[in-house]
Amino acid sequence: QVQLVESGGGLVQPGGSLRLSCAATGTISSVNNMGWYRQAPGQQRELVAAHAIGGMTMYADSVKGRFTFSRDSAKNTLYLQMDSLKPEDTADYYCHIDMARGDYWGQGTQVTVSS
Repeated sequence: QVQLVESGGGLVQPGGSLRLSCAATGTISSVNNMGWYRQAPGQQRELVAAHAIGGMTMYADSVKGRFTFSRDSAKNTLYLQMDSLKPEDTADYYCHIDMARGDYWGQGTQVTVSS
């Protein structure tokens, strides 16, 4: 059974930084892509960053130059470094792994950007 657990969310002032982590447990294999999504109150879930295995990382236009996706394969952990945060980045953030046998999501971690 694959489980994804996010951490690192919280309250930060505009212009601040946060680093989200997503620890994956279970058998991780035949991965197509992985990444981060977010969902603000009253809005649909949207892609933040998507990394295709062996390929490039794509970012939403709204976060380009501010957010950086990375991963530690040895630790089965994904990261999202978020810099220069804005109030409009406030949302629940979810990690996602697309494997040959299915899609897996974390439970989400809340990020609030406010002064």
